[in-house]
Amino acid sequence: MSVTRIVAYARGTDLPASQAFYTEVLGLEVAMSDHVLGLVSPANPSAQVIIPPPGTEDPEPSFGLDLGDPAAVDAAHTAALERGLRVVYPIRDEPWGVRRFFVEDPGGTIINVLAHLS
Repeated sequence: MSVTRIVAYARGTDLPASQAFYTEVLGLEVAMSDHVLGLVSPANPSAQVIIPPPGTEDPEPSFGLDLGDPAAVDAAHTAALERGLRVVYPIRDEPWGVRRFFVEDPGGTIINVLAHLS
């Protein structure tokens, strides 16, 4: 298992203003705008920022780790449970095409562990 990308999450109460800031000021490009605002670096597509609308995620993860393969998500989920870590969002396939779960690390940080299904 290896992490293929780490995705930062930012807070956004005004998604159009956030989109304008990240695209016009920092030069990111919009990769998705349905459900959440996803922005990527044109020079390095694995460098990403996700801005969910307020209240979209409960609990809210601090960042995401893309493991690249749904089987790796299953393996990480099993490993987390075997170690007694707290899974705060159950493993599932989401309608927008990712398999994921949220786990709390030993310091209390909530991480979205995911992989795209296709």
